[in-house]
Amino acid sequence: MITLSQSPTQNHLLAVLPKQELETLAAHLEFVPMLLGQMLYEPGVKLQYAYFPATAIVSLHYVMESGASAESAGVGNEGVVGIALFMGGETTSSSAVVRTAGYGYRLPGRLLKQEFNRAGLMQRLLLRYTQALMTQISQTAVCNRHHSIEQQLCRWLLLTLDRLPSNELIITQELVAYALGVRREGITEAAGKLQRSGYISYRRGHISVLDRIGLENSVCECYSVVKNEFNRLFLIV
Repeated sequence: MITLSQSPTQNHLLAVLPKQELETLAAHLEFVPMLLGQMLYEPGVKLQYAYFPATAIVSLHYVMESGASAESAGVGNEGVVGIALFMGGETTSSSAVVRTAGYGYRLPGRLLKQEFNRAGLMQRLLLRYTQALMTQISQTAVCNRHHSIEQQLCRWLLLTLDRLPSNELIITQELVAYALGVRREGITEAAGKLQRSGYISYRRGHISVLDRIGLENSVCECYSVVKNEFNRLFLIV
């Protein structure tokens, strides 16, 4: 049951659609809870649905044969999970796992492809989103190679905050380390520095951001590159 406070327009891609187009699409959108750790798709498995997160955040990551992994991008209310459906591949080499619980809306893959092939506004939005997602993936790779764990953590926290309605994240240091592909000890040290600076407050399973400006002053340029690209592409509808 969708309540008055729940609407597909909580997803920014869907919110940009004209009312008539959204109403047509909404008839096929299914409201779905998205649980922490839920696997939306696995490597090599044909995608059946596209997911439009509203309050949840999904991690796109790759797991090595050794079991090590790292997040290549996050997807929240700014985007869609399942771009392989309209890009023609239908499968990917990465996984999509819910890392912040919430809810979203799912659409059968065949309907997303139909909408994309109509070559209307939805196609343009999906292509722009894909370009912005590629920027996020490439910038994440550069950041992980050239910037400190503290800077990476600031970038990750800020990008996560941009997708949430509050300044509190419910997540463990283990999950943050898993997302960034670093040792937990590195996250403990970086989080400790940010806490001593008064930027965050950390207790087991919860990170509260107390001073966002402080985080923005400590982060590398990778955060603004990703944020500015999303803003640039979605100001021109």
